[in-house]
Amino acid sequence: MTTLQDRLKALTPAQLQGMRRGIEKESLRAQPGGGLALTPHPAALGSALTHPSITTDFSESQVELVTGAHKHVEAALEELTQIHQFTYRAMQDIGDEMLWVSSMPCGLPTDETIPIARFGSSNVGRAKSVYRMGLSHRYGRRMQTISGIHYNWSLPGVTSEQYFALIRNFRRQAFLLLYLFGASPAVCSSFVAGRQHELQQLAEHTMYMPYGTSLRMGRLGYQSDAQASLAVSYNSLEGYGASLQDALTRPYPAYEAVGIRNPGGDYNQLATTLLQIENEFYGTIRPKRVIKPGERPLHALRERGVEYIEVRLMDLDPFVPVGITAQTMRFLDVFLLHCLLESSPPDTPQEIAELKHNQHHTAARGREPGLLLKRWPRGAADRVGRRGGGPVRAHCRRARCRARRRAAPRSAGRRQCGTA
Repeated sequence: MTTLQDRLKALTPAQLQGMRRGIEKESLRAQPGGGLALTPHPAALGSALTHPSITTDFSESQVELVTGAHKHVEAALEELTQIHQFTYRAMQDIGDEMLWVSSMPCGLPTDETIPIARFGSSNVGRAKSVYRMGLSHRYGRRMQTISGIHYNWSLPGVTSEQYFALIRNFRRQAFLLLYLFGASPAVCSSFVAGRQHELQQLAEHTMYMPYGTSLRMGRLGYQSDAQASLAVSYNSLEGYGASLQDALTRPYPAYEAVGIRNPGGDYNQLATTLLQIENEFYGTIRPKRVIKPGERPLHALRERGVEYIEVRLMDLDPFVPVGITAQTMRFLDVFLLHCLLESSPPDTPQEIAELKHNQHHTAARGREPGLLLKRWPRGAADRVGRRGGGPVRAHCRRARCRARRRAAPRSAGRRQCGTA
């Protein structure tokens, strides 16, 4: 069995120079007072259905900016900056809206008032809108307004088997990214209006978790009780595909009750199965493949294998305009290389459950002194600081300082949102 050092030495300069990364940044359009902008997607930004760099996510008010794959961190950031600047100029030409800098949403209106993204009258465009209508019936519109950074990453010569090994290790170590880069410990009170929660009052319109890192990745964020029944294995492409195929074809009683169409004949959702499409599956990381026109993502993966991975747990960094820094991107590059090269034993249903426990605990209480996480093999546990003690102390000192800055100071809390 080769060691980590052996695998590191086996990497060629050409492989490292062939590393590629790209960024997807979601942001809500907000009014000057901190409320959600309810205006249509600005026409000056082009078609949300066909524009390669500027589109919408769940809501008509939620802009998504997409870069290409880049050889250098600086090039990816430069493209994101240029798209960002173009978007702002277009927004300022028609009003005084701005992009909300936090992952947790700004002041929100009632759930049914949050506009679902519109993609036109073509079959593809209508399917996208119906899918989002299905999300609103299943999870509520407020949850879908949460935004973040998706980091797409690839390395030449990596097989599907190796990418899945990376994914297993990433999921085991993902708590470290939440601890270092989680930036959403507070949220506007409108987000939890009428819901049960454990948040505390920070200011008049702001709720928070005192030791929280990322409400976005906790129980209030992208979570689904229905999907909790899925124990998706990342041991192989075949097993992963079978798990998703089961979710795409298994009827779910609560969604059957919603139905495909409403009494007026309009579509409620694309299907009554546990997942409408593959992208509905919530995960901190995904194996991806560029799809052909009309092709399903799962079919592309099964036919041609994994092409890159998508990291999905990064909060927007509210301290920089484009939501992520070069330093964070370089850390992610090294972190993903470590996950790729480190030994990666198969996962089990028991480990999958414990990793979810660690994610929720780190998201809600990650900066709590003495917090213990579960560690595989079963029975072992570590304090958050000690688990990543060496790397945190020796290599991540600056990142940890930034993590402390994100810990919801009262002055920032008062500015979290205006009245909705």
